[in-house]
Amino acid sequence: MGLTAVLKKKTKFFTIDVELSCPDGQTLALIGPSGSGKTTIIRMLAGLVTPDEGRIVYRDRLFFDSARGVNLPPQKRKLGYVFQDYSLFPHLTLYGNAAFAARDRGEVDALMGFFGLAELRDRKPHQVSGGERQRCAVCQALARNPQLLLLDEPFSALDVVTRRILRNGLKKIMGKRTCPMVYVTHDVTEALFIGNTVLPIVAGSVDQEWMERITAPAAGMDAGAKAARATRLALAY
Repeated sequence: MGLTAVLKKKTKFFTIDVELSCPDGQTLALIGPSGSGKTTIIRMLAGLVTPDEGRIVYRDRLFFDSARGVNLPPQKRKLGYVFQDYSLFPHLTLYGNAAFAARDRGEVDALMGFFGLAELRDRKPHQVSGGERQRCAVCQALARNPQLLLLDEPFSALDVVTRRILRNGLKKIMGKRTCPMVYVTHDVTEALFIGNTVLPIVAGSVDQEWMERITAPAAGMDAGAKAARATRLALAY
């Protein structure tokens, strides 16, 4: 069960050609340099970009199949997603944005509190910082109780300390949910922390050499050794 996808898409500089899967309750982290195709991949999963060829299936639901002419629109895929432009409604307050399409207002309140937005709930997006808008977008995505969560650099506008706190919290929240999450980042340490599986993307394809390094056995490593390994990988990337 979970998400499986085979995607091909010709871009200006290269052809995206990837296969990926993410079981229910787990996180797939996509890492790679800017312009490597990560955002296009996640937008294809969301239905915002149409693959040239391929197939996207979540559980028993067919999202896309080029051979059969199937292409569900984004609103029918029951997704929660955060992209780098945040996609907030400018006329709504932060609370109104977070609660948009939410089923449980109590959960919205809890998420607003967790992400440090409770005191800003009545402000409009243009009245807060980029980092606060980013946190609101994550609240909105989580509050929808989606079947699949797609996050593209969700904490990139935050300082290092806040980013670490929130990604730790996000991992804890997702540990209580059954939906799979696809998480895009350029930070190797972050990808290794949050992802059950990590796919390094370079020029639209999985970098096999990096894949072997990332998936090297880490059994028996204590927390310090794992942190040191993540740092070495980050410096070498």
